[in-house]
Amino acid sequence: MRVAGIMSGTSLDGIDVAIVDIARGKIRTLAHSTTPYPKPTRNRILAVTTPAHISRLNFELGELYAKAVSMTCESAQIPLQSLDLVGCHGQTIWHEGGKNTLQIGEASVIAERLNVPIVSDFRTRDIAAGGQGAPLVPFVDVLLFSHAKRRRVALNIGGIANITIIPSGIAFDTGPGNMVIDQLVERLTHGRQRYDRNGAIAARGQVHRSLLAALLRDSYYAAPPPKTAGREQYGLAFVERFLAIDLSLEDRIATATALTSTTIARAVPTGTQELIASGGGVHNRQLMAQIAAFLPDVRVTTTAEFGIDPDAKEAVAFAILAFRTWKHRTGNLPSATGANRAVILGKLTLKWLS
Repeated sequence: MRVAGIMSGTSLDGIDVAIVDIARGKIRTLAHSTTPYPKPTRNRILAVTTPAHISRLNFELGELYAKAVSMTCESAQIPLQSLDLVGCHGQTIWHEGGKNTLQIGEASVIAERLNVPIVSDFRTRDIAAGGQGAPLVPFVDVLLFSHAKRRRVALNIGGIANITIIPSGIAFDTGPGNMVIDQLVERLTHGRQRYDRNGAIAARGQVHRSLLAALLRDSYYAAPPPKTAGREQYGLAFVERFLAIDLSLEDRIATATALTSTTIARAVPTGTQELIASGGGVHNRQLMAQIAAFLPDVRVTTTAEFGIDPDAKEAVAFAILAFRTWKHRTGNLPSATGANRAVILGKLTLKWLS
């Protein structure tokens, strides 16, 4: 079965699309692309406040998602007609773990443009079953990276960072990933830069130790899983704590980077032998070097070693989750989300008949 997975995360970098073939338990990635959000769309997502804004964005993102899939197929010379299914995570605009969640990107628009069945809105069923609604990718981490002898942890560094302990499937958000760093860079460079390329800004700065210590006292980090985080915790109000102190750009970014690396490293359990990283954060050399330094007995690598582009893993994951929904199979891990039971995720939008 040929499935396209669509993922757009809290960092608002853009739309990740992965096209995979799934057959007899084997998964092969055929293509992957990232389409940046148009700047006006990104700004509207950040500023969404009213039902009218949400409704308009819902349809706008559906159009953008469909276009991103079409462009990925075209650039990889994959016939659009060969797609059997699309799994679309959507753009999270609100998430209160265990209570409610909202992802937008109208599935009916995607189905209409592509004439392919769509599985969308994955998180709501897990919440209805008593879970946090996140993280969902751990199901795929256990599927792809389990090893009979090696104790592994899968790490994804997107806007939020999260880990999966393998094979137990215990998983949770560790705290900020790229989100705080990106917001500070964009704000302090007045939009000239949107992220710290290769960690170069942080490498020139000094960590403000008292600010870092104050941030690390947040009760979230000591709370046991299941737990989930999002823009609600690490949005504009959180960033203001970095701006309230008179620091250079470099020192602010160095401190934000240290917050991410420290909270990730503290969450990795003792005895872990391998840390398998993915997400945009793997390109931040300063961040990855700090994580490795905090975990000297752990071999730190990326999903590229396992044939999966680190930038594509979450899009691949939602292709796999969509496949499981299509086959009437469960797709959440109660050990990761805290749900009362494993459930079939998502809502199905069928294609039109021709």
